Amino acid sequence: QKMPRRTLTTLFMSLLLAGVASAADTTVPASYPAAGELVATQVGARANPDPAASVVRRLHQFRSDYRPQIVLATGQTTGVDGKTWFHVSLPMRPNGTMGWIPAASVALQAMHMRIVVHRGLRRIEVLRGTRRVLSAKVAVGAPGRETPLGEFYVTARFHPDDPVLGVFALETSAYSRLTEWPGGGVVGIHGTSKPWLLGQAVSHGCVRVSNATALALERLVPLGSPISIVAR
Repeated sequence: QKMPRRTLTTLFMSLLLAGVASAADTTVPASYPAAGELVATQVGARANPDPAASVVRRLHQFRSDYRPQIVLATGQTTGVDGKTWFHVSLPMRPNGTMGWIPAASVALQAMHMRIVVHRGLRRIEVLRGTRRVLSAKVAVGAPGRETPLGEFYVTARFHPDDPVLGVFALETSAYSRLTEWPGGGVVGIHGTSKPWLLGQAVSHGCVRVSNATALALERLVPLGSPISIVAR
């Protein structure tokens, strides 16, 4: 039976729109930095935007603790394969390691919130664009266990079981020589059971905040938000 022309036209447009929607799933975000979850089971973050380039680190869709793997992209380019690749920050040692992943392997959205930790001033700020929405006192790493400087991002959010970590915690992509973080090495931003130590350099590398500030961070800062830890 012959299909009516209007039905054929509707079918064609539906298929066309489906293709556009599918393409949109891997299109670039509106702005950078941008963050999101991997949609590929695993992907090699490569030294260059080239399928044949060496793998800097292999990322899996889910971490060993079953949380989704979050990546932060700082930009994009067209690879040697003619496809879009994202330049991503990698949560590993040494701090500041970057890699390239295919755009099709991740679902990104622009990040509008940003944390700035002033290690010298022992303050934390949360910025929405250029507007400061939170400022509070922190404790930072003690001499020899300094909180690392650099550009990082939020890799996980949770309510700790250990009261030493306060009522809420942000896991970051930063690594220190030693921290009180479960498993060691990872730098967290978390509440505290010893608020009288805020304003001092006393931690093993983590950034400690008051529990009130920790709850504000829970409300304001989503997964993938960029973090700048600066010397001043």
